[in-house]
Amino acid sequence: MKVRLLTIISFLTYQLSISQTEKLLHGKVLSNNYPIEKVEVINKTAKTSTRTNYMGEFSILVQPNDSLLFFSKNYFFTRIKINSQNIAQDNIWVNMIIKPEELKEVVITSLKFDKIKFDQGAINNIDVLKRANDLTRSIPGYKDGTITNGMSVSFALGSGKPKEKMETMSLFKKLIAASIPSSFFTQELKLKPEEKDLFIDFCDADPRSKGIIENNNILTTMDFLYAKNEMFKKAKLEPLN
Repeated sequence: MKVRLLTIISFLTYQLSISQTEKLLHGKVLSNNYPIEKVEVINKTAKTSTRTNYMGEFSILVQPNDSLLFFSKNYFFTRIKINSQNIAQDNIWVNMIIKPEELKEVVITSLKFDKIKFDQGAINNIDVLKRANDLTRSIPGYKDGTITNGMSVSFALGSGKPKEKMETMSLFKKLIAASIPSSFFTQELKLKPEEKDLFIDFCDADPRSKGIIENNNILTTMDFLYAKNEMFKKAKLEPLN
């Protein structure tokens, strides 16, 4: 009985110590002094998340040394490590840098036109063709196709070959492209830029990726990517048979 009572007391003491160290941190996410709405704010350490409101404001439970991650599709991924001073101030401002819009390359070339030359022979030919067209207007049935013993000619349009099917992006890849910025793969997962597509294919091949699509939760997606990253690194170290 005493052992059971001591266990309960220890558990309650542990829970109380956690609740005392966790604090509700308030903050605001901006870009060029403008608030950013619907930014994913994730406490990587505590596995909790929230979103900014239309004023760019958020609140989330934190402890010292927690890592906060900030995700938005049109902005570069941002990471902050919380310290005691941040918690004491209870008002952190996070500045996110907008991604530059990619523009397609435009090549401008100089065009040269030949000078117009006066050619009396060409003018005479045009005049002959014009007169011939005027003559056909008087032929009965020329316009409505009712010429006696007229010949009907038809032409097949197109080559008749079936169009090649374009490769479609999987739902998992669409989810990753829409919710996870490219900088996450290089900064957090420590992948080389050229390894990103191979890693996403590696994740897409896992049947559990279907569950990620159904949940469509940024925190669950991140946990899945972290776990697959460990497997991906081990697979690279294994010798090929």
